[in-house]
Amino acid sequence: MTAKELPACPVETTLTLISDKWKVLILRDLLSGTKRFGELKKSIGGVSQKVLTAQLRQMESSGLLTRTVYPEVPPRVEYALTELGYSLKPVLDAMWSWGQEYKAQNG
Repeated sequence: MTAKELPACPVETTLTLISDKWKVLILRDLLSGTKRFGELKKSIGGVSQKVLTAQLRQMESSGLLTRTVYPEVPPRVEYALTELGYSLKPVLDAMWSWGQEYKAQNG
C-alpha cells in the first residue's frame, strides 16, 4: 500500500495496517522474537492455516514483518518483525494496559 492509498487520518492508517484481530495477535507473538509458522498457529489458536498465511503475507507486504525461507528439507520458514513492526509495541502495550484495566473493572 502506497502513501497515496493510505487514509488521511493517522488513526485510520494504523487501523488499516493492523485492523484484523489476527494481525494484532501476530504482532503480539512476534514482539518476543522470531517464530515459525507452526509456532504462530499454535500460540494464536482458532485461526485457519489459510487465514494466517494471508495475514502474514499482508503484513509482509506492508513492511511490518519479514519472511525468511531456509533451503532445508523440509523447508524452514521464519517470521520476524521489522523495525517498523517493532515500532507498534507502544500501541500494543497501551492495548494490553487498557484491556487489563477493563477486565479489572468489569470482570
